[in-house]
Amino acid sequence: MQRPDDIAEVRKIARGQVGLMSKIEKPQAIERIEEIIEMSDALMVARGDLGVEMPLETVPGLQKKLIRLCRSAGKPVVVATQMLESMIESPVPTRAEVSDVATAVFEGADAVMLSAESAAGQYPVEAVSTMASVARTIEREQLYPQILYAQRPQPEATGADAISLATREIAETLKLTALVCYTASGTTGLRAARERPNVPIIALSPVVKTARRLSVVWGLHCVVADEPTDLDTMVDGACQIVVDEGIGKPGDRIIISAGVPLGTPGATNMLRIAYIGMDGRSGV
Repeated sequence: MQRPDDIAEVRKIARGQVGLMSKIEKPQAIERIEEIIEMSDALMVARGDLGVEMPLETVPGLQKKLIRLCRSAGKPVVVATQMLESMIESPVPTRAEVSDVATAVFEGADAVMLSAESAAGQYPVEAVSTMASVARTIEREQLYPQILYAQRPQPEATGADAISLATREIAETLKLTALVCYTASGTTGLRAARERPNVPIIALSPVVKTARRLSVVWGLHCVVADEPTDLDTMVDGACQIVVDEGIGKPGDRIIISAGVPLGTPGATNMLRIAYIGMDGRSGV
């Protein structure tokens, strides 16, 4: 992807049937990156191609810039290319490669991606296992939330962002077990993840396509669930799913965000704290 016009052209062809992840690999794309991010559904930082087109020493700075721009816009960003390159032929990565993966996680990337390591390498299982292990370990590091939160973008002046900010602050202040968001279009889930809360986020969607697209987003545990018919059903369903997914248990408290009227896309305007009863549904 080099120009915003390229995205507009692809959107005409796709006719809304798929989301668009723009692969950034050319200097021309960097020159108009804010426009490209605005028009994209997600971004991929293709460091290998960028390193061919631009001086190698500029790529780390560009990676940081692109991650922060995407976080500010609330768009998923994937860091890709040569992350565990040596594992194409070796069962163990180099220390530098482990640091490379760790840096992307520390910076708040939504996902890190393998290419030849898992597609054509001799140790695909080990490569995936190593990358997952590094990501989990970094997310448990004491400095991880400090670095992540220091880069947290300011909320936009919208009701959705105000609710998402309040939801995160309440969840962290009250030490709630989980943050549950109902999202048909995916917007509520994206804004919840933009806040990078320190509690698990469960994104419930009646649309399979939405749940699949949100799976790449930072911190989202996506579950396909029926559209609730009223608020009581919504709260009961959220509590039950938190228990069923093994994230919470009876006696825990969760916070739920959604749009009212229910089923209205992009209208995040409600939050509610719920107690999980002994039967797995909401209690008093």
